[in-house]
Amino acid sequence: MSKKEITFDSCNQLVSQFEAVVKNPVRERSSVYYTGVDLGTACVVVAVLDENFRPVAGAYRYADVVRDGMVVDYIGAIRIVRELKAELEEKLDTELLYAAAAIPPGTDSLDGGAIKNVVQGAGFEITALLDEPTAANAVLKIQNGAVVDIGGGTTGISILKDGKVVYVADEPTGGTHFSLVVSGAYNLSFSEAELYKRKEENHKELLPVLKPVIEKVASIINRHIKGYDVDEIYLVGGTCCLAGIETIIEKQTGIHTRKPDNPMFVTPLGIAFSCTQEEMD
Repeated sequence: MSKKEITFDSCNQLVSQFEAVVKNPVRERSSVYYTGVDLGTACVVVAVLDENFRPVAGAYRYADVVRDGMVVDYIGAIRIVRELKAELEEKLDTELLYAAAAIPPGTDSLDGGAIKNVVQGAGFEITALLDEPTAANAVLKIQNGAVVDIGGGTTGISILKDGKVVYVADEPTGGTHFSLVVSGAYNLSFSEAELYKRKEENHKELLPVLKPVIEKVASIINRHIKGYDVDEIYLVGGTCCLAGIETIIEKQTGIHTRKPDNPMFVTPLGIAFSCTQEEMD
């Protein structure tokens, strides 16, 4: 078994544990809880780890408070995060104090303050604010290659060399654009298209319909990795749950492309891993 396979096994195991505690939280006492808040375009996810950085609880809600990586419903975002926080506190019978959050790469000057204010407005002390693909790598533990986070609104890219991030980028195009294509092709409303797209049994049928927009994502990746020594692409983010997306991206980029069993929860778990007890300035 190669080193990369071991890393992916560890990632898949962690995500599997998180999926389990979303349904059945672990109520054993912990000296501190580390929380990650992922404000996605399509889904808001809150992940909670214990003092040993093991998943103990989690919750998520599909929402429309962020578009193309930017908060568009500030009050709604605070309300959702506050409600998820209260739900998890009740399940764990404790108060959740600290949280980290993430933003699309390169948007810190535009929306970093808004994300920070949402998390604080929900009642957390925010301890870290980092870009999404870099957060995902706290779980993936990739030393060399490109981590690509395809979310609802944007595609974020982090290029790593010897475990260090050497380049980040983010461009519009993500799951929202996939849903618009499905909406047009099947004469469905946007919300109906979203639901249709999420069902795994529809993925085989949808893949050729979505191929042009997947190829656009691949062209974004190609443009940003040009000039860098990237021999492996790792996909995360809810949009990457689409079965077969990695095959099309690999064909277009010519670079071996892989994804975890459930790419949706890698980034929020990575955000939680980045949480500490020291509040940001």
